[in-house]
Amino acid sequence: MTEPAQVCAVILAAGEGQRLRPLTEQVPKALCPVGNVPLLDRALARVAALGFAGPGAVAVNACYLGGQVVSHVGDRAHLSIEPGAPLGTSGGIGRLRDWIAGRAVLVGNADAYLAHRQALAGPDIAALLDGWDGESVRLLGQRVPGLAGRSGFDGHRFAGFSLLPWRFVRHLPPTFGNLVRTVWRPAEAAGALRVVGFDGTYLDTGTPPDYLAANLHAAAGRSIVDPTATVTGSYDQAVIGRDAVVDGTVTRSVVWPGARVAAGERLSTAIRVGTDVTVFAATA
Repeated sequence: MTEPAQVCAVILAAGEGQRLRPLTEQVPKALCPVGNVPLLDRALARVAALGFAGPGAVAVNACYLGGQVVSHVGDRAHLSIEPGAPLGTSGGIGRLRDWIAGRAVLVGNADAYLAHRQALAGPDIAALLDGWDGESVRLLGQRVPGLAGRSGFDGHRFAGFSLLPWRFVRHLPPTFGNLVRTVWRPAEAAGALRVVGFDGTYLDTGTPPDYLAANLHAAAGRSIVDPTATVTGSYDQAVIGRDAVVDGTVTRSVVWPGARVAAGERLSTAIRVGTDVTVFAATA
């Protein structure tokens, strides 16, 4: 595996999460909980398992409701606050060039939910670094039958993490752009892109159905109930957050921290925020 000292990590957490509204009207997408753990914390733990921890080794960018991200991260990572609108995946990396300072970059999307099949073990993104030549761009990808051409990469869809050598980062401008156009497709055209297969569960959590699916997957067919929650009702395959109150019935649903399900209410295949915001999210 490539030495961590030659590589840094960046977790992209600046996005607005428009497809998740109204869930993201008060909370940035990166801090939405999955299995009662904020997505951003899951991503930081994933790179920390490979040795990328602390403000010298891992950075987080923020923009939309950025103050919440800054407060949540604290001194666990270097913070890049983007003024105005988010700069996208490419501009966010470009704005961090001085901090990256010649290193390769392990880039992860905060909203990526990754989980191994039960038979697999070890940090899933470690394969991006294993045997890396230091020159090619690597993408974590999940094979999709029938996916070919410009809609995917070698028959794979992107699975949330990529590895970029400095030579592809050094000229990225701190202006709006996405890595697909500025790095991945150019590297592919030059024969310098490699897809590393991920044979597990990947969800980008960008839509209510995928967000609910990630929570249900984290619960593994059971329920996750924060010990501070007050539950007098019933639940099945539910994720119930900190200080939530459940007096009704919750089935295949997520109850956010501090939210309430009233007596006599039946919440099914949905996400509850507060006392009256319900997002229905039927999953396949």
